[in-house]
Amino acid sequence: QGVGSIRFSIYTQAPKLTVVKSAGGPVDPQDGPGTLVTPEDLEVTLFAAEPLLSSPSNIDIDSKGRVWVCEVVNYRGKQNTRKEGDRILVLEDTDADGKADKQTVFYQGRDIDSALGLCVVNGPDNSTKVIVSCAPEVMVFCDDTGDLVSDRKETLFTKTGTPQHDHSVHAFTVGPDGRYYFNFGNTGQAVHDAAGQPVVDLAGNTVNDSGKPYRQGMVFRCLPDGSKFEVLGHNFRNNYEVATDSFGTLWQSDNDDDGNRGVRINFVMEYGNYGYVDERTGAGWQIPRVNFETEIPQRHWHQNDPGVVPNLLITGAGSPTGICVYEGNLLPARFMGSMLHCDAGPNIMRAYHVTSAGAGFQATIENVVDGVADRWFRPSDVCVAPDGSVFVADWYDPGVGGHGMADTEKGRIYRVAPQGSRYRVAPVDFDTVAGAVKAIGSPNLSTRATALNMLRTKPVEAASVLEKEFASSKDPRLAARLAWAAGMLPGQCDLWVNKLSDHSDENLRIVALRLCRAAGGKTESLLAKLVKDPSSQVRREAAIALRGRETQRDHQLWAELAAQHVVSDRYEIEALGIGADGQWDGRLKAWKQRVQEQWKSPAGREIVWRSRGEISSQWIAELLADPSTSTAESLALIRAFDFQDSQKVREALKPLVANYQGP
Repeated sequence: QGVGSIRFSIYTQAPKLTVVKSAGGPVDPQDGPGTLVTPEDLEVTLFAAEPLLSSPSNIDIDSKGRVWVCEVVNYRGKQNTRKEGDRILVLEDTDADGKADKQTVFYQGRDIDSALGLCVVNGPDNSTKVIVSCAPEVMVFCDDTGDLVSDRKETLFTKTGTPQHDHSVHAFTVGPDGRYYFNFGNTGQAVHDAAGQPVVDLAGNTVNDSGKPYRQGMVFRCLPDGSKFEVLGHNFRNNYEVATDSFGTLWQSDNDDDGNRGVRINFVMEYGNYGYVDERTGAGWQIPRVNFETEIPQRHWHQNDPGVVPNLLITGAGSPTGICVYEGNLLPARFMGSMLHCDAGPNIMRAYHVTSAGAGFQATIENVVDGVADRWFRPSDVCVAPDGSVFVADWYDPGVGGHGMADTEKGRIYRVAPQGSRYRVAPVDFDTVAGAVKAIGSPNLSTRATALNMLRTKPVEAASVLEKEFASSKDPRLAARLAWAAGMLPGQCDLWVNKLSDHSDENLRIVALRLCRAAGGKTESLLAKLVKDPSSQVRREAAIALRGRETQRDHQLWAELAAQHVVSDRYEIEALGIGADGQWDGRLKAWKQRVQEQWKSPAGREIVWRSRGEISSQWIAELLADPSTSTAESLALIRAFDFQDSQKVREALKPLVANYQGP
C-alpha cells in the first residue's frame, strides 16, 4: 500500500529478446519473403525492391495505394554518394499484380539528404502536399498539377535539429482532428518558424530543450500552418515517430542509450515528462540518486521519480523506428487498435495489443514479421494501405545503429496481409461530401486526411451527412473519426461534445473532452460532469484538461478527482500532477478541505508524494515521521524532497532532526 508500492506496480515488461546470431543476407529480392517469419494466418509478399528503390528511411501510402518513399543514399559517411541529392519516389502497381512496376521521382535535391519522414495529403484537383522532415528543416513540397512532380517548396519549420542525425526531426502524421503531430529526438534542440524565429507554444514556453521547462526529445501538435503549437510530451531520448489513433490517443517508441536493454513503448499522456534525464538538473540516469531503481531499464527512465509518466512496455535492446496504429478490417480481429512497430536492431516488426488498465494501459507483444533468417532485414517504417494491408519498408543493410550504412544500393518494401489476399485499391470519391465522409472510414491515414480537407470546404452539407453516418455507426473508432470531423467544423463543437459526453463508450466520452479542448468548447460544464465519470480513463483526461485552469471551481474539480485516486495507479497520479502543474497550492487546499485527515490514507500519501505545493515539504516530513511508513516508502518520500523548494525542505526537516531518537 501507499507510495512504496508504486515502485512495483507500474511495469508491464515484455520477455527479453533472444537475438539469433546468424550472418544472414543478403538474399535476392524474390527470396526475401521466404526468409521472413510471420503468424500462420498472415503472409509477406514483395511489393518493390532494387532497382526501383534503395534504402527507404520512411514511407507513406496515398488514397490510390501508391507508395511514397524517402530514398536515402547520402547518409552520414556516405553523404556524398549521390551528387544530385536524395529522392522522394512514388511507386505504383499499374498492372494489379501486387508488385510495383512504375517509379516516379517526385523530388530530388541535396536539401532532402537523409530525410527521415514524409507525410502525404492530397488536395483538390489532384494536387498533393508532401511534408518532408529533414533536419534542420521541415518542408512542404507541393504538386499543383497532379503529375506527381513537385512544383514548389514551402518551409514550415526551421532550425529543428542537427543535420544527418537520427535523433532530430521525424515524420509528421495528421490526427483525426486534422492537426499535425510530429516529434524529434534529443538532437532536435528547438523549433523555429519559417522566418527563423523561436516558436512559443500555447503554454507560453519557448520550444527548446533548455529545461525551461522542456528537456531532450519532444512530441508536438500544431495546425497545418504551424500555428497553435503545443509540446505534448518531453524528456525522451530518440522518440522516432508518433502515432495517433481515432480517439486522439498518442503512442510512440523511444530508444535507450545503446546496450541497456531499455527500448520502451509509451502511451503519450499529454504534457507529461518521460524521464530520460533528471527533470530538475538534467543529470543523466546513471548519476546516483535517492530511491535508485533496481533494474537498469527502469533506472534508465527515472521510473521511481514523482512527475515521470510510466512506460507501457520495455522491449529490450533494439533500434526502434516507424510506428502506426492499425484500424482496418483486413488483418485478423486481434490487430484492431494495435500498434504496429518496426525495430531495425533485432530485425523485427511487432504488434502491441493494448488494453485499458485503470487510468492507463497494458500491452502484449506479437511478432508479425521476423527477419530471423536474414539479418539484413532492417524494417524502417510501417504504414496501412487503403485496403487494410500493411506495408513495411526495409532499409536492407548488414548493420544498424551508430549512424552506419554499409549498403547504398538495396532496399525493399513488403506487403503483409492474410494468406492469398491480393492488393486492390478501390477508387475514392473526394468530389462529393458523401464520398469524403465514406473515406473517413478508410484504414489509410492519407485517405482520411484528404477527406478532412475536403469536408472543411463544404461545412454545412458535411455536418448533416456526418451526423447521419454517426447515428448508424456501430464501430466506436469510426464513430470517433466522424465525430472529430463534424465537431471541428465551424459552430459544431458544443453539439458534438454534448452528444459524446453521454455516450456509453468511455472512449467516445474521452473524445468529447479532447474535442472540446481542441475546438474551444464549453470546457468547464463538461469537466463538472466528467470528473465523476465511472471510468478512470475518462477521469484521467479530465485531470489533464484542468491543466492551466486556475479558478476556485477548477481547484474543487481537481480535488474531486484526487479524492477518487486509486492506490498504485501511476498513470492516474501523473495525470493529477499534470492537471495541478502551476496550481498546486490551490489544488491541495481544496483537496485537504475535501478529504480532511484522509490525506494520510494510502491514496493520499501518493498524492503528497507527487505534489509540488508550498505545503508539500511539511506533509512529506509528517509522513516520514509516521512510524508506519515503510523503508521503501521512506526512500520514495525522501526523493520527493528533491522536487520541492529547498528552503521549505529545510524548514520541514528541522523538527525531524530535533526529535531524532536513533542509537
